[in-house]
Amino acid sequence: MANLNNMSLDDLKKLKKDVDRAIETYREREKLAALAEVEALAREKGYSLPELMKTTGKKTRSTGLPKYANPADPTQTWTGRGRRPGWIEEALSAGKSLEDMKIAS
Repeated sequence: MANLNNMSLDDLKKLKKDVDRAIETYREREKLAALAEVEALAREKGYSLPELMKTTGKKTRSTGLPKYANPADPTQTWTGRGRRPGWIEEALSAGKSLEDMKIAS
């Protein structure tokens, strides 16, 4: 191993660049090896890797667009779905209506 104390700044920078490149290629080799292992296991079980990577058919649910905003703090919004946030409940208790908090479209 080279004595780092005897190396010039340019030599140290080149060494660092070479080490960074070696680390990156090492990681790529490791990824390829892991992929080969996973593909072999999938084949062993009677599947292809793309077949296993497909979604399970479950639909993801969108959170929806906000329909209501807190007049006191417009960053607080609610889509109108699910449990009402505390600020909605407080506003309704204070005599406001959902219409008062509706976001203009």
